[in-house]
Amino acid sequence: MARFRRKSCFVLIALALVVFIITAILKSLSPEENNFGSQFPLRLIPPPRGMDKDIKVVVKPAQMMQAEKPDNLENKMRDFPEPNYNVHAFYYVWYGNPQFDGKYVHWDHHLLPHWDPKVASGYPTGQHQPPDDIGANFYPALGPYSSRDPSVLEEHMRQLRTAAVVSWYPRSMKDDNGEEIDNLLPLILDAADKYQLKVVFHIEPYKGRDDANMRENIKYIVERYGNHPAFYRYKTSTGKLLPLYYIYDSYLQTSDVWEQLLKPNGISTIRDTPYDGIFIALLVEEKHKNDIQAAGFDGLYTYFAINGFTYGSSHHNWRSIKTFCDHNDLVFIPSIGPGYIDTSIRPWNSQNTRNRINGRYYENALNAAVAARPQIISITSFNEWHEGTQIEKAIPKTWGKTVYLDYLPHKPSVYLELTQKWARKFSEEQKKWLE
Repeated sequence: MARFRRKSCFVLIALALVVFIITAILKSLSPEENNFGSQFPLRLIPPPRGMDKDIKVVVKPAQMMQAEKPDNLENKMRDFPEPNYNVHAFYYVWYGNPQFDGKYVHWDHHLLPHWDPKVASGYPTGQHQPPDDIGANFYPALGPYSSRDPSVLEEHMRQLRTAAVVSWYPRSMKDDNGEEIDNLLPLILDAADKYQLKVVFHIEPYKGRDDANMRENIKYIVERYGNHPAFYRYKTSTGKLLPLYYIYDSYLQTSDVWEQLLKPNGISTIRDTPYDGIFIALLVEEKHKNDIQAAGFDGLYTYFAINGFTYGSSHHNWRSIKTFCDHNDLVFIPSIGPGYIDTSIRPWNSQNTRNRINGRYYENALNAAVAARPQIISITSFNEWHEGTQIEKAIPKTWGKTVYLDYLPHKPSVYLELTQKWARKFSEEQKKWLE
């Protein structure tokens, strides 16, 4: 997500139901055998400043990949491994372009100012100008696409089908740089189901979030989307199949507020009702562990792809966090990513850049996550381009004096393949734990 926490300069006030498409990776693990749940997330990187504005550029439309024909799809699906519902990836559907949205959305992201005016004065301001100048340091293989383009949804489902992940936003609300996306959900769910994937909701810290309107929003999700075959449900240790929800920035509301929703005797309780679920809180600081347990959450996740950025995102803390979760009957979902760079939208934030090191950063994170023996691993992200955490295919691109980062010497699909490799290993290790 294109946000900077702790002294946040960019606060999303949208209810964002970030959709996760469950990875279709491991042949050996079928949904019936799965006692847990799973998914993954990612970020973006920008072009360098100071480019020559007088350079003449011939702009060519991005070449979108064509959707598979039904007969070809049926044949290819026979070769796909069965889904692994213990791997989740954050998938963002907030992108737009003139062909499908009448304008560029998110690709034209503003450069965000530092909160200290003295620091901000030393950095550029303005807005990116797609299609060649986008708010990312990497350039997508599909060009600056629209999340409403059916061919893009098809291609994303194919990439996710062999690796991981999906994300979205809900009714009447949007993030500060995007458009409402709730009307996209039927298309996303249908596309996910076509590729045997599942969709999970990630609820953002929308304005005025409290126990009462959270209950209404959960009710809306279940009643509108709960019967769709792609709607994700988590199999609990007691055999129940319940929807799973990630709650971003859950610490912004006190434990007293969450207790009203998540404790059986709460005023707005959702427990033992048709809208009950598995609610996963965001762990940022160490003290949040006890708050999460006291509030009645069912588990916790760490979201950030920056090792060392927060207590929760620091790999060396994951084993002790898992021990805490085991003692308190909580689901632990560490979040891993391939790297981080957001200087295309936060030019002052280079200290938080994490180099991909040709895939080693990603593999180190995956290794740390598997070693912690979690029930689920999440990936940040499939396509959060603004923060350079994407595992989606990226290509080399130069525009004027701007040179985008890329995955060379590897091919554009390298992070999808690494995800599949480690998801297989995760599945094998989980079988050993459960023996």
